[in-house]
Amino acid sequence: MFALVALACVGMLAFGMYLQHVVGLNPCPMCIVQRYALIGVAVIALVGSRLTRSSWRAVWSMLMTLMAGFGAFTAARQSWIQWYPPEVVSCGRDFYGMVENFPLQRAIPMIFKGSGDCTKVDWTFLGGSIANWSFVAFAVFALTGLALAWVSWRAR
Repeated sequence: MFALVALACVGMLAFGMYLQHVVGLNPCPMCIVQRYALIGVAVIALVGSRLTRSSWRAVWSMLMTLMAGFGAFTAARQSWIQWYPPEVVSCGRDFYGMVENFPLQRAIPMIFKGSGDCTKVDWTFLGGSIANWSFVAFAVFALTGLALAWVSWRAR
């Protein structure tokens, strides 16, 4: 199960890269945070897949649950912002504004923080935005982590 979670995370990251580099969608800062959470879940799942002792598997399962919970929280917050957009959007500057207004040593880190609008829904699938589907995936990862922890504790 750990390996399947890691594979799903890699697939989601690859799809995010496809949407960014092929389709041309700019990720917002919350999207970037969700990518970091996906990387965290994938790394934790990969480590968990290599463990043989059930007590350590239970610990890494709970770590996976916590990281997935963080990603779910971020995705839920972005979904909320998309459904109820604020009066003033505060997700960050656009790319050209960063390069024109800041020195290069400050602009480069800002670029990796994302430049899209967190309230904008650029892509949907079955009526759900990227943030909505990301929340569903993180919730499944968290529930999987809880189930793996429970099974591992029972096996002790």
